[in-house]
Parts: sequence; C-alpha cells; structure tokens
Amino acid sequence: MPSAAGLPIGVGLATIGVPFAWWRESGRRLDAAGYEGLWAWGHFTSKGTRPNTVLEAWTTLTAMAPLTSRVTLGTFVANVMNRHPAVLARMAATLHEISGSRLVLGIGIGGHPREHRQYGIPFPDVPERVARVEEAVAVLRALWTGGPVDLAGRFYPLADAVALPAPVPPPPIIVGAQSPAGVRLAARIGDGWTCPPEPFERLEPAYREALADAGRSREAMRVVVGFEAGRAGEDALAGSPWVAAPRDELARWQALGADGVIVTARTDADIDGLVAAAERW
Repeated sequence: MPSAAGLPIGVGLATIGVPFAWWRESGRRLDAAGYEGLWAWGHFTSKGTRPNTVLEAWTTLTAMAPLTSRVTLGTFVANVMNRHPAVLARMAATLHEISGSRLVLGIGIGGHPREHRQYGIPFPDVPERVARVEEAVAVLRALWTGGPVDLAGRFYPLADAVALPAPVPPPPIIVGAQSPAGVRLAARIGDGWTCPPEPFERLEPAYREALADAGRSREAMRVVVGFEAGRAGEDALAGSPWVAAPRDELARWQALGADGVIVTARTDADIDGLVAAAERW
C-alpha cells in the first residue's frame, strides 16, 4: 500500500485538552509541510482521572478533509467496541469521498475500560474483542462493495444490507496489535499493522511469518510504528530525534522493518519543531 507523497512520517495530533481551532491550524501547517498523514485518537474520554476536553476523532477528521489537500486522514486507532461496524463503514465511506480517497482506517480491540463504564458500552474480555475486530473488518469490507450483503455473523449479522455510495478504492485498514496473536490477526485481515516501538522489534518477524502463512505479500502491506509521548498540554517532541534528525531516525526504524511512523504532537512547540524539521528534510 503506497504512502502519500511527501515525508513518510505521520503525525498523531492531540485530541485531549485542545480546541478544534488548534487542530485546524496544526493540520493545515503539517499538510503544507509535507507530512504523510494526520491521525486522531479513537476514544471518547481521556485516560486521566481529571475531566478534560476530548475531540471526537471522526467528526474532527471529517472537518479536516476540505481544509487539507494531500495529507492522509486516519484513526489511531478506532476502538472496535465504540461503534457498530456497519455504522463505521458508512461513516468511513462518506469521509473517504469527502477527502478524495485519503482515509486510512486504523482499528483495534480497545483498551480504555473506564470509558466503557462511563458510557455504558460493553467491554468484553480480550478473546471476544479480538473476534469482534475480525468480524468487524469483514463487515467493513463487505459493505464497501455497496451490497446487497448477507453476513451470518456472530456479533454483527447483515441481511440484504446496501451501502451506497461504495468507496472506490476502499480505505486501507491498519490493524493495531501488540501481541503474537494480534499480529497474526493483522496479517490475516489487515492491509497493514501498527504497533508501539517497545514491542515492534520483537513482533516484526512474527508478522512477516504470519503474512507468509496467510499467503500474503509483505510488499502490499503498510507497517507503521506509533510513537505516543507526553501528557495533554505538554510538549511531546522537545529534544526528540523526530525534530532533530528525522531522516536518520526514520532510516533506523525502516531498517528494523517499518514502512513509516506516527509521532505525537501536543503543543504549538511540537508543531513548530516538525515544520522546521520538514524544511530541513
């Protein structure tokens, strides 16, 4: 799956403790600077105990679509429990059309149980959430054909379901996974895989092996290392190699098997640093 033109570095813009005006201005600057993608956190509430503002990912990304021209727009990552996949399929298809086919859908099993208690959303055990991700991806792919679709799913059955307009081409699906079982799932059902840096080097060989077992080509996949750093309102990139020497740091992770990365930006200083780094690129 090819990357967008420009720097093969995506930016996960903070959604916690910031107004949309900050997202709008930061996203425009990063788009103009040549960064590959803008990514939004896929939860409804912060993980801290103090109440904080949280921008909702899908409406934020949709609002950014007409304000940007080339950058990809993605969820990093959507919690499978937070939206029925048929609804998610329709949302994604609409955003894909609005953006000119620039959506990348990141999806995972979720890991914020307090959010679920707060909002009354079920939070089953890991095996069920894994099974739900697999079935959800099947629902997404089926509905993106336009239908009609009949799917006898355990969690999300469809009956004569029509979903038009169908996205052409359909958005790529990146599966978030941090365990051997997770990377096997990502290899089997995804168009790519994303993982934090800590387990990446250990899991990357398992991902390649799982792709081979599934008869799928590594070259057709997009593997992304996601760097999450800092706290809301605090600089995440002060002294970071992603600001000081991004080309060298990217080459290091590509040598370990990544195609690209997503770095976190939380403040104006982070955005200033990224823009300056792009000017030196």
